[in-house]
Amino acid sequence: MPNDVGATQAFYGRWARAYDWLATAPGVESWREQAADALDLEAGDTVVEMGCGTGANFSNLRERVGAEGRIVGVDLTRGMLRRAGERIDRAGWENVHLARADARRPPVEGPVDAVLATFVVGMFADPRPAVERWIDTLAPGGRIALLNAGRSRRRVAAPFNLGFRAFVRLAAPGDGRISPTASLEQRVTTARDAVYSNCPEHGFEEFGLGYLGLAWGERPE
Repeated sequence: MPNDVGATQAFYGRWARAYDWLATAPGVESWREQAADALDLEAGDTVVEMGCGTGANFSNLRERVGAEGRIVGVDLTRGMLRRAGERIDRAGWENVHLARADARRPPVEGPVDAVLATFVVGMFADPRPAVERWIDTLAPGGRIALLNAGRSRRRVAAPFNLGFRAFVRLAAPGDGRISPTASLEQRVTTARDAVYSNCPEHGFEEFGLGYLGLAWGERPE
């Protein structure tokens, strides 16, 4: 996956509507619920979503932090943020805010109670510095959760891995001259390792036939 900011903005700006449809498709909601559960949120908490896209995670997050909590969505692409803003307006959420910024260097000082990133770290050439920066914004006991996709290692899913590779190629911004699948998986692994090395208490689970991986960590008290 390329690391060109302009290409990323242009790609996701063009595909914001299709991305929103995919992000809210049947079955996807349960993945997002599991990611929100991993944050162990409580009413009144502050959570930052890095690369919030069209805001598909906001409803799950707000259910957990309540009207007294605070949600901040960070994204680089105007088209994505426009649709996220429409979602906020329709729901009447006064405690959900948006910031247009690079999630690798978010304008967040902290401390915050939780950080969420879904299908984001694979776009970074080296996600470790970004993930470590996110962890630094957490309050003691705060949690980070990373939801990502990769090829399944389960035998039953083997026939579908070619389809997954084709999907990743289509979904990745860039010219498509090289396959992004191996690069995506390496970056996801690097991000997960950053969580593990900075959060003594951590965990990982697979679901969606092994195509989805959810890593979480808790900053030491």
